[in-house]
Parts: sequence; structure tokens; C-alpha cells
Amino acid sequence: MRNLDMTALRSFVAVADHGGVTRAAGVLNFTQSAVSMQLKRLEDLLGLALLDRANRKVALTAEGEQLLGYARRMVEMNDEAMSRLTSKVFEGEVRLGVPHDIVYPVLPRVLQRFNAEFPRMKVHLVSAYTTSLKEDFARGELDIILTTEVAVGEGGETLDQRPLVWIGAPDGTAWRQRPLRFASGRHCLFRPRAIRALEEAGVDWENAVETDSDRTVEATISADLAVGAMIEGTEASYLSTIEHGGDLPQLPAQNINMYLQPRTAGEVTERMADMLRNGFRCK
Repeated sequence: MRNLDMTALRSFVAVADHGGVTRAAGVLNFTQSAVSMQLKRLEDLLGLALLDRANRKVALTAEGEQLLGYARRMVEMNDEAMSRLTSKVFEGEVRLGVPHDIVYPVLPRVLQRFNAEFPRMKVHLVSAYTTSLKEDFARGELDIILTTEVAVGEGGETLDQRPLVWIGAPDGTAWRQRPLRFASGRHCLFRPRAIRALEEAGVDWENAVETDSDRTVEATISADLAVGAMIEGTEASYLSTIEHGGDLPQLPAQNINMYLQPRTAGEVTERMADMLRNGFRCK
């Protein structure tokens, strides 16, 4: 009876999830050569090629795709068992604030991993605009917040920087219309920056919605009734980045920042912060 090695499986899952050996090595705190060696060991054990190495971009073979589901479940079960049986017992709550538009795709993975490592800790998740989150944080109502800002404030750290992009319906035409119909929430920080860019470029525009609801904004855009502005890579599957060829102005970059409450900082919140750092580093 042959046994699959957990370290090799973990390396394989990391490479598949993060798109390459380099990023996987950073997440695992391994060297690149160590990750490559684990992948080779796994392929030798199975007698199968799991990665298609013909191109520079990492891709799974059919056998690799078949293994990935098993490997992911085995790693998760291993981590859960080790956490529940050997880890320190932590009980309590971490209050985490995150803007709606950067919840996906990083947060679900982080929350799942945090729950496996600290099964008795609760995460109270608050989703709101950056301005509101910073106000709650200043009052001590949140332990950790993520924000989207053009700069980073005192006590914060930048996890990532991404450009704002114009978003529309897949294969939509609303972006060609003039005046351009623009949709955003009233308190969205991207709104004044997008409007300023349109006005400086001389693009005639008008409001498409009056709302505080991000779902209403997304529904309007997905119906091809307007365009919006979002951080690159955060749009839902029913929205698409507009390839406008210069017909719309370029938008500024945004920082994704993190702030930790000094008075509640401890092992658990620091571990959550590390998971968030790794999640956005290896998005």
C-alpha cells in the first residue's frame, strides 16, 4: 500500500492555487527548489505528470486536475485534525471589517483557513465602505480592517496596489454611449475619482442610479444600462473589464491597506493579519 505524502500534496495544492512555484514557495516558506522537489516526488510516486510544463504559465494536466480535489480535501482534513488535537485553545471573537468590493476572492480562503486553525474563535465580519470602517476602527469597534485608499494612513500597511478599471456588462455597449451613464454608490470612494477622470477627459456623463446598495449598482451595470469603476480583479463573474481602447480615461491605482487595533493585538489577531498578508500577496 502506497501513501501520499502530505508535504508533497500541500506543495501541489499551493502551486495550483497560486499559479506557480515561486508564489507557492512564498506561501509555504519553502525554497523554490524544495517545492519543485516535492512536486517531482509526487509525480514519481503516482507515475503521472501532474503539471503541463510546455508553457511558461503553470497549468494542470487532466490527471493533475483530478488529483487536486482529493489533495485539497486531504490537506484541509490534516490541518483541521492537527489544529483541534494539538493547538492551544483560543476562544473569543475577532472583529474584521472589509469593503464589499475586496471580499472576493481572498477573504473566503482566509476565513476557512482561520477557522481550521482556531475552531473556537468566532469572526465577526463587517462589510462597509472604507470611510465607515475607519470610523468604526477609530472607536475601537473593529480589531482589523482592510481599506481601499490612494495612500496609507498612520499605523496602516499596504498589502497590495491595483488599478481602478472601468466595468461593464460582458459584451456590453453602454460605455460607447454619450452622455456616459455612470453607476456607483453615493458613498463609494471610487465615485469622485471616476467622475474627476471623466470631467478632466471631457467625457459627458450622467448618473444612472441613486443608491447606497452595491448590489443595485452591479445589477444596473450587468444589465448594460451603465458603467462603473472597480478595483481590477474584484468584479463579479457577471461583470467584465471594459476594453475601451482609450475612449475612456485612465483611472488611478488604489492601495489595499490593513490596520490592526494596537490594544487588541495578540497571537490570534496577528495570525489573522498574516493570513491576510499572504492572501493578497498570492492572489
